[in-house]
Amino acid sequence: MKKVNFHNLSSNLSLLLLAFVLVFSTSILAQENGDVKAGEALYKSNCAACHKLDKKGVGPALRNVAEKYERDWLYKWIKNSQGLIKSGDSKAVALFAEYNNSVMTSFPGLSNNDIDNILAYTSLPKPEPKIAVAPVTAKNNDDGNLQNIILAVLVLILLLLVIMFYLVAKSLAKLYKVNGIEEKIEPKIPLWKIFVKNQFLMLVSAIMFLLVAAYFMYGFFMQIGIDQGYAPVQPIHYSHKIHAGANEIDCNYCHSSARKSKHSGIPSLNVCMNCHKHISEYNGEEDLANGYTKDFYDKEIAKLYDAVGWDDAEQRYTGEEKPVKWVRIHNLPDFVYFNHSQHVKVAGVECQTCHGPVEEMEIMYQHSSLTMGWCIDCHRETNVDLENNGYYEKIHEELSKKYNVEKLTAAELGGLECGKCHY
Repeated sequence: MKKVNFHNLSSNLSLLLLAFVLVFSTSILAQENGDVKAGEALYKSNCAACHKLDKKGVGPALRNVAEKYERDWLYKWIKNSQGLIKSGDSKAVALFAEYNNSVMTSFPGLSNNDIDNILAYTSLPKPEPKIAVAPVTAKNNDDGNLQNIILAVLVLILLLLVIMFYLVAKSLAKLYKVNGIEEKIEPKIPLWKIFVKNQFLMLVSAIMFLLVAAYFMYGFFMQIGIDQGYAPVQPIHYSHKIHAGANEIDCNYCHSSARKSKHSGIPSLNVCMNCHKHISEYNGEEDLANGYTKDFYDKEIAKLYDAVGWDDAEQRYTGEEKPVKWVRIHNLPDFVYFNHSQHVKVAGVECQTCHGPVEEMEIMYQHSSLTMGWCIDCHRETNVDLENNGYYEKIHEELSKKYNVEKLTAAELGGLECGKCHY
């Protein structure tokens, strides 16, 4: 039996322990020189636009940068990089050339203590990747319960009809008049013949059939062209809850044509890249959208990069673009005229008035019915804003006397005229 050399084993364990202590102590020392929390805030406000922690951006990755360069050199570089390059510093010149002579913004306002805080934040160990979970579509329990209740009621009605028909058939099977003479009906006669010969049951059944048919036909025809609740799957998942909600991005930033055009327009992918050129990973709250994960959002950003032909590793456009076939959600009939600029710019109507709580929508859907009746009700209830609007002063003065009111609604200003929307 081979003997175990405990001396060598203990020596190896000691070396491993020493290496662990050295690595750990290096990280701790880097963090002890600054406030990590304050450094995170400074990093996000000053550095995150061009730098990423673990991958190349406009500038180099900054994870453990304090271990790569001397702290005094970092002070000089961050406060005045161009001055350090002009002085002929070899490290500064090499770094400047490596990144295609991209000029780094100087931060003379940052103190050494501020830089220590940033370096403490960048010295944090890289977090372990989390296991990705496939997104789960949230189920509406209320809709399921309502369907179960309707199904139960229909089954109950069907059972009552069967019982009533059986009782009527049984009573008719006892006696039946033929030429004025009461005779017993033999059980060989089928039930449907008994039902057909009963004029009362036939009349009631015909009336019920016509009423039910009319009800369903009316409901069917009234739903034509109404897509309320429509939420198609888009080629690239776009979360309004993250962009308009968590990040508070103004709707008009993406849909800029809504202020000056009939249409709100589909944002160009270049608008997306204004931000996502520097945002290749999701770094928001993990529980922002139930069932969605960081890995899911990262893959959707990768789809955007693939569509615009952006090489994130090299930080450049490849020129290989792919069209994104977005699915339209809100669509009015061709015979209806609607002008976004008239409502958004002139009337000052908020986007949520028509499109609902967009900032809460993970998947965009049609919130309102967008029917003519819905528009007319809005025109009847909405007062015209006359402050700082000289265009309406004379009209308001004349119409307010005519209608004997202090404020005019859009309806009183011509909002119910057929030719306004159908011309």
